[in-house]
Amino acid sequence: MFEKESAGQAPAHTARVQRRGVRRRQAILDAAEALLAEHGYQAATLKAIGQRAGIPTASVYHYFSDRHQVEAELLRRQARELDVLIGAALDDPELRTLRAAVDAVIDPAFAYFRQHPSCAELWFPGRQEALDELVRTFDRAQAERLWRALTERNLVTADTPRLAVQLAFEVANRLFGTAFRRSPAGDGATIAETKRLVTAYLQTYAAPGLKQHA
Repeated sequence: MFEKESAGQAPAHTARVQRRGVRRRQAILDAAEALLAEHGYQAATLKAIGQRAGIPTASVYHYFSDRHQVEAELLRRQARELDVLIGAALDDPELRTLRAAVDAVIDPAFAYFRQHPSCAELWFPGRQEALDELVRTFDRAQAERLWRALTERNLVTADTPRLAVQLAFEVANRLFGTAFRRSPAGDGATIAETKRLVTAYLQTYAAPGLKQHA
């Protein structure tokens, strides 16, 4: 009888430990996001993150070996949220012009960066190679998504190279970095010029009859 009770208690205990671990990881990520947004990159040390989360630094190390792991996990979370927003915008059946397609990618991203200053602190090149690779991976996936949307809707010719859209993403990403260097809230004028630049470039691949409507 006692053996059966003990066996039944073990899974319950394991489940409680797992739930506590999930809550603590979430608290650490939320604390890191808040510190990055309020005080910038230099302030978001592992010790400060633990203090903000109400978790001893020694316990933080149980979940993340260093601050770079926290940053990478936070950036992955933000990338997932951005992926959903951009996907929804590109799925809009009213999307019928190149400019609208460019807006469908840039507008949600710009709004997200403004609402999540921590994302801008991590997103742009120069923090660490792991973060830069996460951003490159995200951009490649979104470029592929945009290329499919443009070709399937005949907004660009079917033989438009994927490379063209990938390069457009690289340029836009760098100009986003410029916008957030110019202003913590993102410089709207720089984003407007980014849209013009990317649209004009993709316009060179526009399907016949659509160039004047881009």
